[in-house]
Amino acid sequence: MKRIGAGFSGPETVVFTVWAPEKNRMTLHLVHPTDRQVPMEKDNEGYFSVTVDGIRAGDRYFFQPDDGTDYPDPASHFQPEGVHGPSEVVDHSAYAWQDQLWRGLPFRDLILYELHVGTFTPEGTFEAIISRLDALVETGINALEIMPVAQFPGNRNWGYDGVYPYSVQHSYGGPEGLKKLVDACHARGLAVFLDVVYNHMGPEGNYFGSFGPYFSSKYHTPWGDAINFDGLWSDGVRDFFVNNALFWFEQFHIDGLRFDAIHEIFDMGAVSIWTQLHDNVKRLEQRLGRPLHLLAESDLNDPKVLKTTELGGFGFDAQWLDDFHHSLYVLLDQNGKNRYGDYGRLEQLAKAYTDGFVMTGEYTAFRKRKFGASSTGISGDHFVVFNLNHDQVGNRIGGERLSVLVDFERLKLAAAAVLLSPYVPLLFMGEEYADEAPFFYFADHSEEELIHAVKKGRKAEFAAFNADDDHIDPFQEATFTDSRLRWENRTVGKHRIMLDWHRTLIGLRRTEPVLQNMAKRGIQVTVLRSAGFVLHRQDPEGLNHILALFNLFEEEIDYSLPDWASNWQKRLDSKEPQWLENPETAQPVLPEQPNPGQTLRLPPVSVTVYQGHSGVAERNTSPLL
Repeated sequence: MKRIGAGFSGPETVVFTVWAPEKNRMTLHLVHPTDRQVPMEKDNEGYFSVTVDGIRAGDRYFFQPDDGTDYPDPASHFQPEGVHGPSEVVDHSAYAWQDQLWRGLPFRDLILYELHVGTFTPEGTFEAIISRLDALVETGINALEIMPVAQFPGNRNWGYDGVYPYSVQHSYGGPEGLKKLVDACHARGLAVFLDVVYNHMGPEGNYFGSFGPYFSSKYHTPWGDAINFDGLWSDGVRDFFVNNALFWFEQFHIDGLRFDAIHEIFDMGAVSIWTQLHDNVKRLEQRLGRPLHLLAESDLNDPKVLKTTELGGFGFDAQWLDDFHHSLYVLLDQNGKNRYGDYGRLEQLAKAYTDGFVMTGEYTAFRKRKFGASSTGISGDHFVVFNLNHDQVGNRIGGERLSVLVDFERLKLAAAAVLLSPYVPLLFMGEEYADEAPFFYFADHSEEELIHAVKKGRKAEFAAFNADDDHIDPFQEATFTDSRLRWENRTVGKHRIMLDWHRTLIGLRRTEPVLQNMAKRGIQVTVLRSAGFVLHRQDPEGLNHILALFNLFEEEIDYSLPDWASNWQKRLDSKEPQWLENPETAQPVLPEQPNPGQTLRLPPVSVTVYQGHSGVAERNTSPLL
């Protein structure tokens, strides 16, 4: 694959390359610090290139295709003047990395933390995040998942309207700011994942069509024509995006990429874009000597996303498990059925724990068809589960977090359900201390017609849920500033309790080998009277057991402890005084060391965790073996 953009080949010598297979000529227009034009030569694959001496980092340029109009470089590495301005030459070798000893982390060991750079701190920059990293590490978080940072219009955006996949957003701190953040994360033992968008480009500043056939009308997406991964001239498009993935790993030392909405990426070729990307990334992984993780957001409920490319799969290491979120949320929030009408039974949540996908061929009213295939047997380290993510919060008309939608006791249950699961957990920024700031959808476009179209589209999207409600204007600056975290609340009142609750759950997950067993044969779920459930996990030998007793409703439930295990010891109880918002309301709690077979009366809206041991003679009666 040919490298594109502007890259140094020697001191003050830069090779400029751009793909434009249907153009007859291309001119490099250098605009800073001097103004000059340099003709470029075309090869037989449609790439124009020219080598220019006397170029330094910080010099700025445009490309001029046939019509002579100035356009930024589609593979620009920096757009300091925004999406319509000139591209800037970046010397990536100039940054002095300090993470030479970093070797990455196994995916199965991660506690992911999704954040938006602009609203995570008051400053809204990469460097401002660094001062908060120690607080995250102390909580037990060991991996950031950063929402997209590719250059987007204006200064505030979720990032999914990016139009320069290689360029780091200027208002966040540009390329150097991101490198400093990654370096600081690695110094603290934090991995860094980056959200990338390969299913569409944003509308404003999108000049790709002026260079080549990047889009195809053969497929339609929610954002218009699909990206051309399998049509005429698609080789150049595929190389553009595969190289982009490698670019983040090589130049920014990123540990993993989360691919947005892969179900809106279409490719009917014999060798799929995912095979090409996977194979190139794995070759780079061997060369770098550290794991490079590939994480998908997929609305397919198709296990082939997680199968290896050798078996005809997409080759992703893991994917987000939306079914888990939907199954749990509807049981916690009485209004949840309004959003996820196909969910609401405890048996579905049990299936999410034991199988993964809940919809595995059943008819769904939402899709008006049968949907999904079974993921039974796929180990838990191939799935990411969550109570919140940017979509679940930001695609509500009021941007409400779970901390606003349900009470404090149910919020504790939600955290335990995720962190005691056999899956890789993800927290959304502020979730660990029950931040109540909204997270709205916001944008900063400059074109009036586009602003009107976005507002109209958002109103139509919410019509089914909030037809009569006022809609927050995504273009008002207050919509953005109101979405910032309220860090001052983190260590006071109920927020401190919730922070300690998360820290304790993460600590339990880290220190108990039973909770590190992600094999599906090590998990069982028993539904209790359609009001609660028992999550049973065990180690691979079947000797040590964890029981998490969940009561999701307002009435007590009786449950008899298994008699095939002994030495039951309580490890965590959401009803103990230190976990209550109002400790003075504390009621008698469950026993610390109950007897095998003893009947326990589970308090309303509670979770209690017991650990037990079964001897060799008792193992054969364990229900999981």
